[in-house]
Amino acid sequence: MIYRKVLGVLAILAILLTLLPILAIDYWWIRVFDFPHFQLTIFTLAIAVIYAIRLSKATRADVVITIGLIACLAYQAYKIYPYTPIAPHEILANDLVDSSRTLSMFTSNVLQENTSSHLLLAEVRTYDPDIVLLTETDERWRSEVALRLDLVYAHKVEHPLDNTYGMLLYSKFPLLDQQVKFLVDDSIPSIHTLIVLPSSDTVQLYAIHPTPPTPQHNPSSTDRDAELMKIALQSLDHQFPVIVAGDFNDVAWSRSTKLFQSISGLLDIRKGRGFYNTYNANNIILRWPLDHIFVSRHFRVMTAERGCDINSDHFPLYVHLSLESDGAWQHRHISPTDEQLRTAHEQIRSERKHD
Repeated sequence: MIYRKVLGVLAILAILLTLLPILAIDYWWIRVFDFPHFQLTIFTLAIAVIYAIRLSKATRADVVITIGLIACLAYQAYKIYPYTPIAPHEILANDLVDSSRTLSMFTSNVLQENTSSHLLLAEVRTYDPDIVLLTETDERWRSEVALRLDLVYAHKVEHPLDNTYGMLLYSKFPLLDQQVKFLVDDSIPSIHTLIVLPSSDTVQLYAIHPTPPTPQHNPSSTDRDAELMKIALQSLDHQFPVIVAGDFNDVAWSRSTKLFQSISGLLDIRKGRGFYNTYNANNIILRWPLDHIFVSRHFRVMTAERGCDINSDHFPLYVHLSLESDGAWQHRHISPTDEQLRTAHEQIRSERKHD
């Protein structure tokens, strides 16, 4: 009897945790359940299997709960499927190999308190990317990596901070119109710059690191979502190909990131290739994708990889892109709906009220 009650409680918990993130409420204690979606899917599957095996005499309540578990599994599988290797690529593989029109990027949340900068620099040497974006960087991090990176990367934008939101950008290619902006909070920077490829093509880069919805950072996701929406609107119909990269403090399948993608029209390098879980590097069970690289339809993916452990709580993320604007039409392009645009503007206004 006790076993049946415990199993019933776990089943109802699995159903509730599946339903909670669907609510359009930005409180941290709801939005935090966006993150462990894969783990919740495994938990729900395990409960459903045990339910089917152990409950030989099912009551009406058991039948209802079983149907609820199956519905939750179907919903969870629907959300997970696009990030599995069996799904079609959202960004196609490259057709052309023109080194003057390729761009490789390495992004990493280094963990401000991390003192193993040599591990980060070793990863940079291994990948030899054209662009390096580092977040959670203070003045100590800037001084330690600049000694090595300045020898290879002639162009940079540095904005170190001691509040875990410092940002460093290094580039082999020229940078134009370099700006450090504070879109939501005067202590949370983002880097906006144009990158000029060897082919003379120009690419717009937005590097971001919004605050997470956690009690110690921000009790709601309002500020994070507002920053994502501002970047999405700037990316929409931009005159140049666009890359948005950084630690989003959000997972790819959340309501916020999906709206960001719908508004911006940008594509996810992960879809059809894998989860590339970058956080938490210290916990193999609780891992999900927090660091992202989204690109416009002008790009193709040559290589995408998750980097090695650098003693941070995040793994680095690397992508090698090919700029193939003539083939942009082969990628999907769905304009945002009026309702989606209204929601984006409402989230931005909510941030202003929040301030």
